[in-house]
Amino acid sequence: MPVSEFVPADVNVLAITPVVIVLVGALIGIVVEAFAPRSARHGVQVAIAVVSLVSAFLVLALSITAVAGPTLAGAIVMDGPSIALQLLILVLSLVAVLIIAERFKGRLADAFTPSGASVPGSAQEGLAERLGSTTEVFPLVLFSIAGMMLFPAAGDLLTMFVALELLSLPLYVLTALARRKRLLSQEAALKYFLLGSFASAFFLFGAALLFGYSGSMQFRRISESIGNQPGMDPLLVIGCVSVLVGLFFKMGAAPFHSWTPDVYQGAPTPITGFMAACTKVAAFGAMLRVLYTGIDSARWDWMIVLWLVAGLTMVVGSVFSVTQTDIKRMLAYSSIAHAGFVLVGVVAFDVTAVGAVIFYLAAYGFSTLAAFGIVMLVRRKDTGAEATSIAQWAGLGKRSPLVAGVFAFLLMAFAGIPLTSGFTAKFAVFSTAIAHAGIPGVILAVLGVPCSAVTAYVYFRVVRVMFAGDPDDVGGENVGVLTPSVSTVSAITLSVVMTLLLGVFPGPLLGLMSSPALSLFIR
Repeated sequence: MPVSEFVPADVNVLAITPVVIVLVGALIGIVVEAFAPRSARHGVQVAIAVVSLVSAFLVLALSITAVAGPTLAGAIVMDGPSIALQLLILVLSLVAVLIIAERFKGRLADAFTPSGASVPGSAQEGLAERLGSTTEVFPLVLFSIAGMMLFPAAGDLLTMFVALELLSLPLYVLTALARRKRLLSQEAALKYFLLGSFASAFFLFGAALLFGYSGSMQFRRISESIGNQPGMDPLLVIGCVSVLVGLFFKMGAAPFHSWTPDVYQGAPTPITGFMAACTKVAAFGAMLRVLYTGIDSARWDWMIVLWLVAGLTMVVGSVFSVTQTDIKRMLAYSSIAHAGFVLVGVVAFDVTAVGAVIFYLAAYGFSTLAAFGIVMLVRRKDTGAEATSIAQWAGLGKRSPLVAGVFAFLLMAFAGIPLTSGFTAKFAVFSTAIAHAGIPGVILAVLGVPCSAVTAYVYFRVVRVMFAGDPDDVGGENVGVLTPSVSTVSAITLSVVMTLLLGVFPGPLLGLMSSPALSLFIR
């Protein structure tokens, strides 16, 4: 039997350099954990994380034309959407890291437990408390960021699965590291892990079926095989739906959303913001890659699933947000509703839809990072614990008008009030669906209007509590705002400014995102 000659894959070093920088930063962080003195670890880890993210961003931004194209035998595809999404992930991740680094000049308000492996309240946890804080958070975050960068740039299902696990596994651990409400945090992590495992199994099952259908894992070859395999259409349809189920889970779309409120509530608040902003960008980027380059030719076989999930996600997220009394759970159901709004743009299947989706992800990402950053600041004065009950925010506008005013502005952005990024983002995805998705797009856009109105009621209710609520009735006078560090103030300020700019001057970014150079996928 003749032995086939080994042909090495072409490697575009610049294309993979940003991901490599982030991974090297994570590995250096592990070494720091092993050898650096406890007193120096926090500062060193923050510096490593910031330098890694800034360096990766600069390398990618300064070499856009040089990195374009497939590399590693098509395993990674650097085209307009993947480059734009990677840049967005790096910016949002940098903001998230600055918020995660907050310690409020002391350990008592630190968001993370000093020993995630210790039983809550045990002697081991007390010993770890005296020794220092949990700084392995930063390498875990960097590993997850690397997976997020690979997720939308994957050129085949196998690479996408590796990226999915790389971004997910650190998040399972990070969810369990809340310093307070340890049992709630650990329960949330277990739910996240178990349901995430099922989602990964669905994704793998679908990948195996698509491989059996086309004989390849690459999206380009799967697309070329569609219509050329008589009698195997059931294999194709089941494979497509199974892969989509795995992606629906990561973006928190109904009916695969059940993990979202529990995880958002139980995870450390800075990690909740990181997940809410960055994971959604990566998940929708991966979905765009699969839908637009892999299984697009068979869209009429599975498109109804996308329509139903988009509509159900908007309804579930908006309706269930009304009944929430915890601010983090309310924002969790809000994120579910926003996932539905973004899916409305996805169903358009047009170049303008890609730009609208990326714009929406940017607008939502900055707003949600700032919102969870503020939630982290509002604390009980007696215990230092976060005041996550909405009733406890009563009268906050009188005691801390600046913080309450900024949070109210962010809620208005979530509601889609004009002159905020949320209004422009919703208008972009709804108008794209109406223009290019036919009657289903019109129906989804019309359905999105009352769902937006319902969520707006929820947001205005929180604003009313902050500015018109009586703190004496609910113990709100015991709630205050901790003084944050410069890093947190900078992160929240940047996010708020971007939320305002994307609403007042959306033209430049929206035009850039909708240009053919940044909206066309390479097959």
